[in-house]
Amino acid sequence: MAADVFIARHGQNEDNANGILNGHRDLPLTDLGRFQARQLGEGLVELGLTFDVIYCSPLSRAKETAEIVSQILGMSELPTVIEDLIERDFGVMTGKPQTDIARLCAPDIIQAEAITYFLSPEGAETFPQLVERGGTALQTIRQLHTEGRVLVVCHGDFGKMMYAAATGKNWRDVLVDFHFGNGELIELTPRDDARLIRVPQHNS
Repeated sequence: MAADVFIARHGQNEDNANGILNGHRDLPLTDLGRFQARQLGEGLVELGLTFDVIYCSPLSRAKETAEIVSQILGMSELPTVIEDLIERDFGVMTGKPQTDIARLCAPDIIQAEAITYFLSPEGAETFPQLVERGGTALQTIRQLHTEGRVLVVCHGDFGKMMYAAATGKNWRDVLVDFHFGNGELIELTPRDDARLIRVPQHNS
């Protein structure tokens, strides 16, 4: 047996708002990002989902999102950091405007509906490396939890590659199959099926 694992992406942070590639940069959530985190937590309550534990990336945008969700869910323990849940290292693209991706990285890019992905600029983790790290993180979590339900709060690129590792889907296909937005949720079952969950959204 293995626990159900849910992967959430953090709320919007300052780099997201400014169109900057953040990677390991560690700027805080915006007011919108905190609102998205609250919506995530309230949506989980509305869906009737409870969790035995919340794990998160060491970066503040994920930690704060996880803490907000934990508080809304009424959990007694703070989220636990797992270093391997950190976002992809963007290498030389760290801190660059998103609008520079095609100019600096083409033709070594993949164009999805909402995002242009760069594949292998100097110093960056590749997506195959990210799939491997995502698989290792998932294995660690499932060794710790053989039943119940676990929430993982992490990042866009890493969360999608954790999904790829769980399902065995090709990472290139995963990049273009769906957009994993701020405050959104992916469910992985013990059978390694997966679905993107739209948590209920409210205007206030």
